[in-house]
Amino acid sequence: LTGFELASKASQSVDASSPWSGRFWARTRCSTDAAGKFTCETADCGSGQVACNGAGAVPPATLVEITIAENGGQDFYDVSLVDGFNLPMSVAPQGGTGECKPSTCPANVNAVCPAQFQVKAADGSVISCKSACVALGDSKYCCTPPNNTPETCPPTEYSQIFEQQCPQAYSYAYDDKNSTFTCSGGPDYVITF
Repeated sequence: LTGFELASKASQSVDASSPWSGRFWARTRCSTDAAGKFTCETADCGSGQVACNGAGAVPPATLVEITIAENGGQDFYDVSLVDGFNLPMSVAPQGGTGECKPSTCPANVNAVCPAQFQVKAADGSVISCKSACVALGDSKYCCTPPNNTPETCPPTEYSQIFEQQCPQAYSYAYDDKNSTFTCSGGPDYVITF
């Protein structure tokens, strides 16, 4: 499944075989034009249709990332703001063994987004917030060479904005300590946005 419409308060089950690794995100402010092209103002995947056909979200986009292990082994999951923020999200395991804690980003980061990182709708409202990496492209924000180690790519004043709003979410590439979550035993995952 690579894209579907979800009405407010609705849910959709997705089956994933193990091992599996992937990302989930929510697109917002979507419409279909007269020619039948489907687009969204936030987190669009550029396919021109509801199905993304394997394409990823165009930043800025809040992401839930999940890696499911084989045979009930240890899964990894997180909420990531590394590619920016478009709406609050959470992922919570149901069942399983071990830590199995929910990972959440409940805050509306758009409300505190620095002006130079804001993406605005035609009406002037802030609809998403770029990460410093997406907005500025500098290796010190993107953790790319020569700043591609935890030692050479520490948190920045910009990643701290995301961190303060959503301390459980990845705010930059090496934000592993309090942002990676684990669960074993083949749990289900409930993703909410």
